[in-house]
Amino acid sequence: MKALLLILAMITGCAWAEAWPQPDWPIDKANLNWQAVDAYAFPANPTSERSGIRTDALLIIRDGRILHERYAAPTTAATAHLTWSVSKSVLATLLGVAQGEGRFQLQDPVARFYPAMGAHPGVRMADLLHWASGLDWQEDYEYAPLKSSVVAMLYTRGREDMAAYTAARGTAASPGQRFLYSSGDTNLLAGALRGMLDAGQYADYPWHALFTPLGIDSAVWERDRAGTYVGSSYLYLSARDLARIGLLMQRDGQWQGRQLLPKAWVAFNRTPFALAQPVPGEANPGGHWWLHQPLGGAQRPWPNAPADTYAAFGHWGQALYVLPAQKLVIVRYADDRDGSYRHDELLKRVLAALAGEGA
Repeated sequence: MKALLLILAMITGCAWAEAWPQPDWPIDKANLNWQAVDAYAFPANPTSERSGIRTDALLIIRDGRILHERYAAPTTAATAHLTWSVSKSVLATLLGVAQGEGRFQLQDPVARFYPAMGAHPGVRMADLLHWASGLDWQEDYEYAPLKSSVVAMLYTRGREDMAAYTAARGTAASPGQRFLYSSGDTNLLAGALRGMLDAGQYADYPWHALFTPLGIDSAVWERDRAGTYVGSSYLYLSARDLARIGLLMQRDGQWQGRQLLPKAWVAFNRTPFALAQPVPGEANPGGHWWLHQPLGGAQRPWPNAPADTYAAFGHWGQALYVLPAQKLVIVRYADDRDGSYRHDELLKRVLAALAGEGA
């Protein structure tokens, strides 16, 4: 049947094989059983102490069509949900558009675009994208709040100008030689992007370059007092709109016939940072995305997921998964607090449901 439809599509010029949200997502009416997926993602009786798995939204897209969608009140399909650090990967996608426009190269020094980094002339754009600036940083939130660089940046002495706060940090390692996860590195990227643009362009640039071409209309992105986007943390998107970012990446940067992101940029995002030290069970860093690729002979972090899986992650359980070979994009929004949720378990159940298609 599908072969016949494909032939008809070729004859009539219809793009049956490549669905896009225009403007709404089309629906895939496949006969699939999502009971095991929902049982894991949406426990029947979540505790009042905010422990356990607490999913707000789950959206599964296959080849540009919605396969499954579920929300827990008060979140709905229209809710622009805080993405936390998923914002980092969206910023990297936005930077991919800028790179394709010729605004910077990966080997450019950050100080060329953000002069406050003049004290760290060896830090390149690629180093920030690998979370490898070498700047002294402490990313803990709950466990060491008094020593936390990220808490100070977001909430206390650094919140007026987050990129400047980060640029003023001391040096702990040579640039490009050590992975150290840092929301400060991401906010330096947001500051550098501002320096690439003409006066007056920055405020609208995320919409002009990325959101509007993708049909995203739910986006809210907070800025600090200096006017710089908080690229590390404060982007809000509906699940359906975040899935558009995932579909763009799943299709190697192409959107409805337009190469919005250079293919080489998507390849960079998906290439492991070779100098990172593998942590058992944890995804490995690429170009501001998280990869299922092993480092140094270590095991893959998600045993049940395909090897080419990659993702964007955020605090308290936010996730955007891309499974290219299966043409899958999965969005999960959540309010997890105790770390009991497992990426691999959700992916395993989704793939099992797909394996039973038509049964």
